[in-house]
Amino acid sequence: MSTLVQEGPAEPGVIARWVLAARPKTLTAAFAPVILGSALAAARGGMRVDALLSTALGAAFIQIGTNFANDYFDAKKGADGPDRLGPARATASGWIGADVMRRAMIIAFSLAVLAGVHLVWLRGWPIVVIGVASVAAGVGYTAGRHAIAYVGLSELFVIAFFGVIATAGTFYAHTGAWSLAAAASGLLLGAIAAGILAVNNLRDRVGDARVNKNTLAVRFGERFARAEYQALIALAYGGVALLAVIEAQPGWLLPFLSAPLAWANLRSARRDDGRALNALLGRTAMLELIFAVLAAIGVSL
Repeated sequence: MSTLVQEGPAEPGVIARWVLAARPKTLTAAFAPVILGSALAAARGGMRVDALLSTALGAAFIQIGTNFANDYFDAKKGADGPDRLGPARATASGWIGADVMRRAMIIAFSLAVLAGVHLVWLRGWPIVVIGVASVAAGVGYTAGRHAIAYVGLSELFVIAFFGVIATAGTFYAHTGAWSLAAAASGLLLGAIAAGILAVNNLRDRVGDARVNKNTLAVRFGERFARAEYQALIALAYGGVALLAVIEAQPGWLLPFLSAPLAWANLRSARRDDGRALNALLGRTAMLELIFAVLAAIGVSL
């Protein structure tokens, strides 16, 4: 297996390797729905500290498990080759063995299930359905011949599981009730999170095409991928404005304070390419977190 050296030391230490594999910057996509779903529950007088801790831990371990699965299965399929433009991947680089990564993936998902046990006791079978579906989707994201990421469904996966389901599920864990506002706001967070994937797929479109990873950027080309990112960010801000009207709550407009960052990201998405898009990935992840925090504050006013 070839050694990949693109960012950082050629042989990172043991802890650094696992931090790299866990992809901590992606945890914003896990925590943002928990933050907003919890704030909506608090605004309706139903927030529980135990539910907050359990949902946060469960979301984090599902994200990490998905990242480990992605590292493992992409390496097996040869998707993280020497010409990779993003950060080095631990398994493809030979820093963490494939069998070790597979076991780490199982452990991460098991910890997510463990975090959800209390929620099952608290809210019953709907939590089981959410948990099983989330773990299955996390594995299926890159596993198998028809993996989600390989057939152009990664953005829909993120919108569904790291947006709508995560936010509405968090609200349900707190209150035992379903909320249309939670689901709708989750759609908006999911749109920004899907923007992270859109940038990733734009950056990797050439290498992905070589290994038959048919993302939307591969299927429809560079111009589509850039337009997709712009549409996803526009959906988030247009949607939150609509929520402010529907809910008759001006606090929903608070996320517009993050508009300067969103505008800078849109400019980057129009012109940057290759490794220059790595910075946009990080800024889009930060945008989602800021958007969620501002919305959480807004609904609490």
